[in-house]
Amino acid sequence: MKFIIGLGNPTAQYVGTRHNIGFDVITRLADDHRISVTEKKHKALCGKGIIGGEKVILLKPQTYMNLSGESVRDVLDFYKAGPEDIIVCYDDVSLAPGQLRVREKGSAGGHNGIKNIIAHLGTEQFARVRIGVGEKPAGWDLADYVLGRFSAEEEPLMREALADAARACEMFVMDELSAAMNLFNKKKKQEKNESVSGTITGDK
Repeated sequence: MKFIIGLGNPTAQYVGTRHNIGFDVITRLADDHRISVTEKKHKALCGKGIIGGEKVILLKPQTYMNLSGESVRDVLDFYKAGPEDIIVCYDDVSLAPGQLRVREKGSAGGHNGIKNIIAHLGTEQFARVRIGVGEKPAGWDLADYVLGRFSAEEEPLMREALADAARACEMFVMDELSAAMNLFNKKKKQEKNESVSGTITGDK
């Protein structure tokens, strides 16, 4: 069994914010695979389903971002699973809007949700999908920025990013994480280079 975890904050006021992009990935997967993520267990909203012939649990921790590790630890303990069985999706202000970074492991990079997960699991050895939400403008408070919403110009990029992030999670479930890294970690860079050379004229 694999666990796909999207980070965010509960309650309606945070819906659609940059900090909740992890929740949005779970919603996308739930819609694509007809999985109901409504069961309240493990300090989360969760749903069981099948992706690529494999059993999965989709998880939206309801602890608020900074305590996400409580939920992750609880669900892994319940199913007697380990960090190698999870992939975590979350926002990253160091990446341009829509840019993905798929990794097998890594530090928290200043992200409090990931920091808490690392603290509860005692390891950085778990897969993750970092989804770029753009760097905060000069003079902005970081909390205000990540709790804000995407601009009209950013919306198409983020829709594509959600589709890509969902696909990366599907590939993780099917033990194709290395292939996902090769595909998505290069994609935006390649498109950017092609745009500069004049070979792309569309609205990427």
